[in-house]
Amino acid sequence: MRPIIPDYLAEVLSGVEPDTSGALADYIPQLAAADPERLGAAFAMLDGAVYGAGDIDIEFTIQSISKPFIYALALSDRGFGPVLAKVGVEPSGEAFNEISLESDTGRPLNPMINAGAITAHSLAGAEGLAPADRVERVVDGLSAFAGRRLTVDESVCASEMEHAHRNLAIAHMLRSHDILTEDPRAVVDGYTRQCSVLVTTRDLAMMAATLANRGTNPLSGEQVVSETVVRQVLSVMFSCGMYDAAGDWATQVGIPAKSGVAGGLIGALPGQIGMATFSPRLDRHGNSVRGVSLFERFSSDMGLHVMEVPATGRAVVRSHHVVGSGPNALRVLELQGGIGFAGAERAIQEAMAIPPGDIRVALDLTRVHAIDDVARRVLLEVARRLTLTGHEVYLIDPESVMPDPDPGDGGRITVVDTVEYADLQATEAAQGQGG
Repeated sequence: MRPIIPDYLAEVLSGVEPDTSGALADYIPQLAAADPERLGAAFAMLDGAVYGAGDIDIEFTIQSISKPFIYALALSDRGFGPVLAKVGVEPSGEAFNEISLESDTGRPLNPMINAGAITAHSLAGAEGLAPADRVERVVDGLSAFAGRRLTVDESVCASEMEHAHRNLAIAHMLRSHDILTEDPRAVVDGYTRQCSVLVTTRDLAMMAATLANRGTNPLSGEQVVSETVVRQVLSVMFSCGMYDAAGDWATQVGIPAKSGVAGGLIGALPGQIGMATFSPRLDRHGNSVRGVSLFERFSSDMGLHVMEVPATGRAVVRSHHVVGSGPNALRVLELQGGIGFAGAERAIQEAMAIPPGDIRVALDLTRVHAIDDVARRVLLEVARRLTLTGHEVYLIDPESVMPDPDPGDGGRITVVDTVEYADLQATEAAQGQGG
């Protein structure tokens, strides 16, 4: 059976590909030279599975997408009190490079704008750490989130530093308020190196999945940051991650997110999924035009608005076993609980592991109490593709939790009430074919 999610991603990419609106970030010469046609999307699940389509292995610089992760490192390294004393959590309603400081304290409004991100960079690592050692801590931390060793693009870093006048001005303002306590240029240089770390869309999806997975990297199993840090970071991402478009994003898309001026965009849905897209043309807010469209589609298609879908509870796949033997064998995929997109994805993985020789397959919904519309469509597509690859598919659904189980073109499902009845149907079918 062909994998379903990459097919879906390819479909949505083709839908946004004709949109050539927006422009490259031209205030950094290296970014202005990027290929504007690059386009990719990736989903990373909490068990480490990654699905993608398009240019998901092309490297580009992380830019502002580094901000939530370095904020997480600062909270981990210095503690909540010292960090919150120097960086607030209120939406600014302004562009990412505005000098948004509290009038009385000089504290940046949040860590997602440049003023707050520069401050957060200065708080990564132990107090008194030398600038070069702090950069090493930052790169090590970003690498831990990604699950592989990341490096700095020195040419982009040099290009950005040549044009870092505004960030230097912000840093000097922060120093004047004693928010920064060291040489502003050294901090900006380190922050610029942070933004110049190379990543792929695949990396970003895994980094987002680490946040979605309560701070544990799904691939390495490393607890990168604590659950309390993740809660703080995702909360700030939700309210501040998309700059002066954050309100529209929170209501229309509803996924904690962060964008970068190289064209990357991430979203982390707690307990479910990490997502990333890459498309370099930006809108007036500094967000990827096609990336925003893709996330709007993901949220709508899969019901991923954080206010709509609860986190996944117990394992959806209760058992995967075979009833009977020989030509009359029936492979049973027993599901349980309430099933949303993340749960349906687990069922996809189990279905893809079904050997071609196991002709008769049953999806057992006896212990399922609810299936949302997205999961219903995914499971029916599983049934359709199993049919197309030569399997006879049974749906065990005594409570009719899946109404109108029509798998669509080429698909076929036999609905029964019990595993025993499905086994009987399969046996009779086999005998009929034999006779």
